Amino acid sequence: MLPFETTNIFEQLPRFVFKMPRVVPDQESKFQSDELFRRLCRESEVRYTGYRDRPIEERQMRFQAACRDGHTEVSFIATGTNLQLVFNACSNGYSDGCDFTKEPGKVHIKSGFIMNGVCVRWRGWLDLERLDGVGCLEFDEERAQIEDTILREQVEMYNQRLREFEEKQRVFRAQHERHVEAEVEVRASRYRTHTARKKQSELSPDRAGSASN
Repeated sequence: MLPFETTNIFEQLPRFVFKMPRVVPDQESKFQSDELFRRLCRESEVRYTGYRDRPIEERQMRFQAACRDGHTEVSFIATGTNLQLVFNACSNGYSDGCDFTKEPGKVHIKSGFIMNGVCVRWRGWLDLERLDGVGCLEFDEERAQIEDTILREQVEMYNQRLREFEEKQRVFRAQHERHVEAEVEVRASRYRTHTARKKQSELSPDRAGSASN
């Protein structure tokens, strides 16, 4: 049985748990080979999905207000894939993620996010009256490189903690083995001393004289 000091080692386990990575190791390869991405990377019909139970006039106003605030909800009609898009707000009708000025009656949107472990960018437009349009997904190479760097640092940190943990376990086991060996030696020494005293007592003159009488 291990001594109570063992808990000091295992109490460190929660600090050492590996955080789930945000992206897969080879994002571009997955984007090119995954069937869902292959379908979504082609321009196809999209639709605004917010407030479906409200009148069209209210939905139009809510859609435009949400876009100006920097978010909206769209769906790829062919696949039924729903997305929550977030981008920079555009108080004057334009930002790098939302543009009401490019075409009359339309809003052009770009939104970057991580989907199924891959950095992607949604790009498309929606009609302000019909609340539908065209959109697609693109591989976001710049963001993917940033996330790859974060992933490598995360893995290296995990490996470093693993090495430190294993080293602490090795030191602890060595200390435990020395402790056990020392304890065994102490008990053996006590047993030898006890045996020697017992033999000496049996051979003492008083016991010898009593035995002769």
